[in-house]
Amino acid sequence: MANRLAAEQSPYLLQHKDNPVDWYPWGSEAFAKAKTENKPILLSIGYSTCHWCHVMEHESFSVPAVAEMMNTHFVCIKLDREERPDVDKVYMTAVQALTGQGGWPLNAFLTPELKPFYGGTYFPPESRYGRPSWTGLLERLAALWRERRADIENDAVSLTRTVTAYAVAQDESRGRPEASALAAAEQNLRASFDAENGGFGEAPKFPMPANVRFLLRRHARTGNVDAKTMALETLRAMTRGGLFDQLGGGYARYSTDHAWRIPHFEKMLYDNAQLLENLADAWTASKDGEILRALERTVDYIERDLKAPDGGFYSAEDADSLPYDEPQGHKAEGAFYLWRKSEVEKILGSAAKDFCARYGVVEGTNAFADPQGELIGKCVLYDKDPAAMGEAAAGVARAKLFAERAKRPRPSLDDKILTSWNGLAIAGLARAFGATGDGRCLELAEGAADFVRRELASSDGKTLCRRWRAGSRAIPGMADDYAFMAYGLLALYETSFRPEDLAWGTDLAMEAIRRFAADGGGLYQTAKEDGTELFTRTLEDHDGVEPAPSSVLTDVCLRLHELTGRETFRRFAEDTLEKFGPRLSTRPLAMPFLLAAFDRSIGKTAMLLVADSDLPGGAELVGVAREKLRPSLVIAAYRRADQAAFARHFPAARDIVGAPRARAYLCVGRACGLPTDDPMELRRRLDQL
Repeated sequence: MANRLAAEQSPYLLQHKDNPVDWYPWGSEAFAKAKTENKPILLSIGYSTCHWCHVMEHESFSVPAVAEMMNTHFVCIKLDREERPDVDKVYMTAVQALTGQGGWPLNAFLTPELKPFYGGTYFPPESRYGRPSWTGLLERLAALWRERRADIENDAVSLTRTVTAYAVAQDESRGRPEASALAAAEQNLRASFDAENGGFGEAPKFPMPANVRFLLRRHARTGNVDAKTMALETLRAMTRGGLFDQLGGGYARYSTDHAWRIPHFEKMLYDNAQLLENLADAWTASKDGEILRALERTVDYIERDLKAPDGGFYSAEDADSLPYDEPQGHKAEGAFYLWRKSEVEKILGSAAKDFCARYGVVEGTNAFADPQGELIGKCVLYDKDPAAMGEAAAGVARAKLFAERAKRPRPSLDDKILTSWNGLAIAGLARAFGATGDGRCLELAEGAADFVRRELASSDGKTLCRRWRAGSRAIPGMADDYAFMAYGLLALYETSFRPEDLAWGTDLAMEAIRRFAADGGGLYQTAKEDGTELFTRTLEDHDGVEPAPSSVLTDVCLRLHELTGRETFRRFAEDTLEKFGPRLSTRPLAMPFLLAAFDRSIGKTAMLLVADSDLPGGAELVGVAREKLRPSLVIAAYRRADQAAFARHFPAARDIVGAPRARAYLCVGRACGLPTDDPMELRRRLDQL
């Protein structure tokens, strides 16, 4: 029989609905049971595309004897980290404090009062990898709870204090970062840059879009060639590697090796959204055809495989799928994407030799290592030698293999739609449109924004829900939902110039400050009235694979202050930079997204206003503004019919008198120069910034 998770909407929780474990969703029913029965809580956190979550479910949670032990001694709770990142952050911090490492699945053991006392990540069924067995751990903790409960509760109180201090970023020192932090961040990236393989550091290698974003802006601001080179070479290396799906486009979550060749095959919306923005900026800065093709194929992937029928974007695709050549087999990582050389030869015929030379297909496997034995006899496609087969012929061959691959069992799709990640996707698509003029990108971005407004926002747009799935929305929006959507809407406004996008983005930025702002700067993850069962509210102080909401909203507020002049936006940005200033000065790469916002705050910022942009000459003036990467510039425009709506944000626009042609006003420090309708003159003025 299905357990309680059968009534949930999360694809991750539904994956566990048939476990013999008596799983509860996170909530008051489970908490009350723990207190009534005087049992500790086992909180198991993961997400639907997590490979090691699948492994542990198969090895332990599906085994009746193991489930009986869990049910007897613990109240067992399953939680989707993507739905409740606030809960995940609290207990991930606790486990990292205890063990020095984190990851998913995250298995945390709590008192009935939700205070953590032990935890870890993956535990095998038998002791291996230097880890205790899952059942051995359960027996030991159950015995300790019976025999030494007072000691456990004392430890839990101490750990709770440690987590609380870290979660709210307690630090008495404040102050704006030193300007030298910008050069220090670039120097640190240069020191860890892998000149041979691209990217930073050793394996495993993650795409870190915030780092690439910082480097491209650093180049645009200073002309530093090294910064541009590191960014472009990293994007090229990732795209040539197996990290990029050479047949269908889109990037996997990370590479298990140093050369981007063998990926962890799950594909996440947040990675592809941010990398799309990187590619758009890189194309603007370089006009490199390889970068443009990667951009176009990433849009192909997002549109084809992640777009919901009504316009929003799904969350992710799994790494695991059923082997196409073993119908009765178990799901295996990468099964959908791997190829035997004999299969390629059968499908491509005489073109196979050149294709194999270009894409690294060999007899056996091209993997550096294969600890789970899932790559035996199979190859990951990576662009080893572009000269071995021309792009036109390669495109034909890729299409044939793509069509054949489409017949295989697909990886499962996490079809929940998250507000935060859709905000990132809207931003990436909008930037892609601004860089390339591809109307498809604008259509996709507008469709996603309209979906979120329709399905995930209140009637006035000021209150967001976090998740939509199967026609229902749930979970109060968190700081990243508001910050990322405001970021996406502002990027969309700067390309579409729809006044409603600017108005809604402004409202969401104001709501983010009202609901989540901490004293002295930054954003708590949850509003004061939400997540009250947790012993602390968390404040993210790290730009990782996703940027911190505080970092994103600081960038948004600086740009909105340039547009609207509202002091609320300036104060939040300044407070946040002061709060994290010492961190940026001593550890600049902890928050590269925020560091780029700091760079904006000390640079010569400006706003370009194109009046009557729908009149003759408007497209040319906007095009001049977009022909270079100009991170200090905010682009605003209004169509003649929208002048009054725009003037609600920029009152001076009320006094602009109509003319036969579009005109551009360059405003620095909210003082606007004389208008021009001459693209060459506008280019000259912009280049002087």
